[in-house]
Amino acid sequence: MSGTLFIISAPSGAGKTSLLSKLVQEQVDIRTSVSHTTREKRPGEEDGSDYHFITVEAFQKMTSEAAFLEQAEVFGNYYGTEEAWVDAQLNQNTDIILEIDWQGAQQVRKLKPEAVSIFILPPSKEALFERLNGRGQDSGEVINKRMAQAEEEMSHFLEYDYVVINDQFNEALEQLKAIFMSQRLRLKNQKIKQDKLLKQLLA
Repeated sequence: MSGTLFIISAPSGAGKTSLLSKLVQEQVDIRTSVSHTTREKRPGEEDGSDYHFITVEAFQKMTSEAAFLEQAEVFGNYYGTEEAWVDAQLNQNTDIILEIDWQGAQQVRKLKPEAVSIFILPPSKEALFERLNGRGQDSGEVINKRMAQAEEEMSHFLEYDYVVINDQFNEALEQLKAIFMSQRLRLKNQKIKQDKLLKQLLA
């Protein structure tokens, strides 16, 4: 496989989705994996673009067929990444981003230890709370649950290869770009992507 698999995790409200959206817009040969989920669509979300929204029964069927590279239960809903799609993209020289939590990241690392993992942190708990509260989509009870979940999620950042603090958006974005570029320039990747040139240079 010539593409690189990136695992990116963050607590809800850390700005992960916005950062990755901008990153994918500006970079070539990078795609974000679209997970399957049993949760309800939120306002503005599209099936097949944000998530593949499926029933619990359909999710269980895919699980029984070992279709998922990873899967997890979050707030009573199921999420999973289809392995066959990921492998197909990597084989086409496309870098794939998995936006998953620490549970899914642990599963993926066991199956694909070559994956590169990045954890995005907020600059403070206060900033995280303000971001969650500013969405205007969730009740106070839900926000409190998400803050508790965020603390649990953040405790696993030591398991990752890189850590990015999203205080200033543009700075965090440049840091992400640097990580992606460094991986593309690794010898094992360049030997595949620049195979013809390297053979000519040494002929």
